[in-house]
Amino acid sequence: MTQTQINVDNRARQSLGSSSDPIYQMVARTVAQRHSGGGVLVDVGCGKGKLWPFVRDRFDRYIGVDAVRYPDFPPQIEFLAFDLDIGKAPLPEGFADVVCAVETIEHLENPRAFIRELVRLTKPGGLVIVTTPNQLSLLSKLTFILKNQFNAFQEAPGLYPAHITALLEIDIFRIFTECKITEIQIQYSNYGRIPFTPWHWPENLGFRGRAFSDNILCVGKPKTLS
Repeated sequence: MTQTQINVDNRARQSLGSSSDPIYQMVARTVAQRHSGGGVLVDVGCGKGKLWPFVRDRFDRYIGVDAVRYPDFPPQIEFLAFDLDIGKAPLPEGFADVVCAVETIEHLENPRAFIRELVRLTKPGGLVIVTTPNQLSLLSKLTFILKNQFNAFQEAPGLYPAHITALLEIDIFRIFTECKITEIQIQYSNYGRIPFTPWHWPENLGFRGRAFSDNILCVGKPKTLS
């Protein structure tokens, strides 16, 4: 194994291969709203495959793609090992009805190249779904003011250097537009930690949207194959 491969492996494993349930639920809501059902889902940066239970009823086939296969990745579902920072995944153009990248883009060196690859994998009129930490939440803004670092990119276990690319929602929107993705929407997890506490904002009391969400989602339809 080369030093580059070792670094990729280490960074991937520092992420622990999973996200929180509210993020998967946000993806599931988006799929339910904008995908009629059936077809192929490619989960790019799939980690331990924890998205699958949230969306399995809406697809005929699931394929996970990641730099490493985690030991507890479900053995019954398909997996492709691939360094997402390098080249193209071993799948043909227009392969998937939906391509998801859940909490993956912040781990990569070139977000534009990554989105172009997601578009390449998606059928025209399919869906590209990307989630990432929300740099515009109250928690992230306060952390930036006090520490000169975004909350999800601090030098702490599971954060930097696993997280290396911080994007604002306008950055993701622009990249989607540059990649000829249309019908773009930004959505919020409605799950965010209250600054300086271990507790989360109570959604049922109206704490929703950008300021109170630790994560955002961008979704759109590729216009043509890249």
